Amino acid sequence: QVQLVESGGGSVQAGGSLRLSCVAFQSIPSHNPMGWYRQSPGKERELVATMTGVVSMNYADSVKGRFTISRDQTKKAVYLQMNSLKPEDTGVYYCYANYWGTEYWGQGTQVTVSS
Repeated sequence: QVQLVESGGGSVQAGGSLRLSCVAFQSIPSHNPMGWYRQSPGKERELVATMTGVVSMNYADSVKGRFTISRDQTKKAVYLQMNSLKPEDTGVYYCYANYWGTEYWGQGTQVTVSS
């Protein structure tokens, strides 16, 4: 069982920045994907960004150029730097890890962007 704990959510005005952090209770090999999904009010959960290895990153079109994902294997962590936030970025952000084919999720952290 992999436990993921997120932090860093909050409320910010449009144009602002937030940095989300997720720490795993056990080491996730770099070739196993980790990343972030979000669920906005009235919508299904959607991919925000994932990272596999040290250079393979996948972003939703809506966040490209504004969000940056990174991983720190020594800290068993994945991060999401979110800049130029928009009201439509509002939602619950979930940390994700695919550990040898099994998916794990954090409890979620709320991000609210006001106009």
